[in-house]
Amino acid sequence: MFTGLIEEKGHLISLRRGADSARLKIKAGLVMDGMRIGDSIAVNGVCLTVTAYDIGAFTADVMAETLAKTNLGALQSGDRVNLERALRLGDRLGGHLVSGHIDGVGTISKVEKHDIAILITIAAPASVMRYIIKKGSVAVDGTSLTVVDHNDESFRVSLIPHTAHATVLGGKKPGDQVNLEGDMIGKYVERWMGVAGRKENESEKTTQRGITADLLAEHGFI
Repeated sequence: MFTGLIEEKGHLISLRRGADSARLKIKAGLVMDGMRIGDSIAVNGVCLTVTAYDIGAFTADVMAETLAKTNLGALQSGDRVNLERALRLGDRLGGHLVSGHIDGVGTISKVEKHDIAILITIAAPASVMRYIIKKGSVAVDGTSLTVVDHNDESFRVSLIPHTAHATVLGGKKPGDQVNLEGDMIGKYVERWMGVAGRKENESEKTTQRGITADLLAEHGFI
């Protein structure tokens, strides 16, 4: 589990492709402190497992599914990547709950400067847009951001100078692809609405019911 608060920008040293996988070697500093084999590290928002490390660099394997569903496969040596270590119990949760499991890849369609802020418009697939709400949270390349506004096919976020400097997003331009993860809370709400069930008397048969006004009234919510 992560917070979406990027700790540092690493540099991709190499991406070695296998038959249907890849191995990333990433130069890093801060996240190396206390690192152990098996640790979880979010790389551009993708939760990866440390398989090896030495002074100033670590290695992580990427399976076929991850290559197909994220922008990691398009990385080239020298590219910068957002890095965040897994959340520890007791840490401050300054961003929002981020799982590191990408819902889809979006494409930046517009980058605008507005006073101190950088406004980025991202065209996103339906698998992501279903969780986008105004003022809601979204992780873009692992960075916790607030949705400024949206339509059916895209949404806009705003970067303060610190975020633009501390993450790879400050260097993005139209046409660049970014990893997107919707708000986890929205996914649980969606699941509840779609498959809420209850037992029917002695038959033990499960009846599927979505959340309706009648259901809310039945349980005293309205």
